[in-house]
Amino acid sequence: MSTSEEKDHQGQTAPFEVPAEWLSLSSDTIGDAAPVDMGALLKAKVADHSERQLICGRVVAVTPTDVLVDVGLKSEGVVPREEFTSPRGELTVQIGDDVEVFLERMEDANGHVVLSKVKAQKMKAWEEVEHAYKEGRPIKGVILDRVKGGLAVDVGVRAFLPGSLVDLQPVRNLRALKGQEVEMRVIKVNRKRGNIVLSRKAFLEERVASQKERILEAVQQGRPVKGVIKNLTNFGAFVDLGGIDGLLHVTDMSWKRINHPSEMFQVGDEVEVLILNYDEENGKLQLGFKQKEPSPWTNVAERYPIGTKVKGKVISLTNYGAFVELEPGIEGMIHVSEMSWTKKVKHPSAVLNVGDMVEVVVLDIDQDAQRISLGLKQAEPNPWDIITETYNEGDRVVGKVRNITDFGVFVEVLDGVDGLVHISDLSWKRINHPSEVVKKGDEVEAVITNIDAVNQRLSLSMKALQPDIWEKFFQGHYVGDVVPGVVTKIVDFGAFVDLGDGVEGLVHISELSDKHISSCAEVVEVGQSYPFKIIRLEPHEKRIGLSLKEGFRRERQHREREEEPTHYSSGDEGRVSLGDVLDFSGFHKNEEDAE
Repeated sequence: MSTSEEKDHQGQTAPFEVPAEWLSLSSDTIGDAAPVDMGALLKAKVADHSERQLICGRVVAVTPTDVLVDVGLKSEGVVPREEFTSPRGELTVQIGDDVEVFLERMEDANGHVVLSKVKAQKMKAWEEVEHAYKEGRPIKGVILDRVKGGLAVDVGVRAFLPGSLVDLQPVRNLRALKGQEVEMRVIKVNRKRGNIVLSRKAFLEERVASQKERILEAVQQGRPVKGVIKNLTNFGAFVDLGGIDGLLHVTDMSWKRINHPSEMFQVGDEVEVLILNYDEENGKLQLGFKQKEPSPWTNVAERYPIGTKVKGKVISLTNYGAFVELEPGIEGMIHVSEMSWTKKVKHPSAVLNVGDMVEVVVLDIDQDAQRISLGLKQAEPNPWDIITETYNEGDRVVGKVRNITDFGVFVEVLDGVDGLVHISDLSWKRINHPSEVVKKGDEVEAVITNIDAVNQRLSLSMKALQPDIWEKFFQGHYVGDVVPGVVTKIVDFGAFVDLGDGVEGLVHISELSDKHISSCAEVVEVGQSYPFKIIRLEPHEKRIGLSLKEGFRRERQHREREEEPTHYSSGDEGRVSLGDVLDFSGFHKNEEDAE
């Protein structure tokens, strides 16, 4: 036999090599030889171990400072306890464990064999790096930190990854890679100088090259490929197809609307996708997940004919409309202009809420663009059709005042239909604001003056139900009449005068006095009554021109006649001029009319 065994101090056997010269001895020679010296055999075994090499041993004891390892030498080896302690402070070995250590010295000052677990790990790491370099295979390492020119990487020993070789594309923020485990190629190694240079770019290029053929085949055959979700963004997910990354856009994840990729996928998920487009020159892949299932838009026009009523769920609101899900993967949009017959909807939230079930009418379908236009108001009768069928111009209506503006009031004639009473149609009197006549909530009666169903406008008049005070005034007065009036307003060019019953006339500043005046306030005062002579009547325009100076002149003449004594001579007794008679009678006629 070529080997022999001896018992160690724990009763275990340890193999050792028998010297070659012993094998050349014959049985006779051995029989005649002196007895074998076991001490010499042990010395021969010890001589087989040399310093600065890896050896195997067994943990025999653990002290507060050291771990004792039996490596088959004359005494146990000593390893500092911290070399077997985890970062958390936990001991990673126990008595009886087999360990691989580095033999530093055969004996220290205390007679112990000096061993190192750390140096053993580094030596093995160097061996692994050298083998990977020679065999051309990748190794894994953890990025430690950003250093000058690149990254420091732990591959068992410290190695250098140049910044230009980190990825296929330039990486701006190298520090963000700290802590990641990556695969790389060893492109340079020198153990004597402690120099290891790595390239992740070379590894990725090889992987991309190996995957291109598989990708092209999948594109040509239209078959799915498997990948792993690498990263999620607001617009989609990046999928690792084995060295090549592809983008799965959020719109290609499901036929249904999804707000964020996380609703369907998480980082690390294995997925099967179709390759929709491959830009070989730029290495960009567009992926699809929903395309593995038939499109629900097939024959959608047959399932939802234009003009039919359908029900759906409001799933989203925008500034311009609301999206309604008719079935999984089929959505239609209600534009704000299609939400109400009578109201001007500024935002869909004024009518609808997310989650509402609504009945709508299909207005239009574009199957190629996958768009359906829906109408909400079309599901209800058009109130303007009711207006045109029920009412005619000249009809009287009763309604509540819903809103008051500077230019008029809106009266609700029918549910959802308002008619406008312009300020000029509120009263025959001149008013400055509609609130002088009506209040919000008042029930009023009016006459329909115009129906415009196309533009959805209804015009009303309240004064049409009242007597025309202007017509009455024009029928009972003539140019030259003197009438009393109250000044209601003074302006730069004259004054407005109330002639009674809401009829208003204007006296120009030039008709206030025979004297030159710069302001109407020099002659008249608001609230005071004065005699005015009518100098102009315009019935169609409802305008009345007045003169105060002529009114005063007529009044003065009247007083003079009343004060003049009646003396009749023999020659002219009883004589009265025709002008005096006409003037006198005209003045009193005006007084009576004014009264």
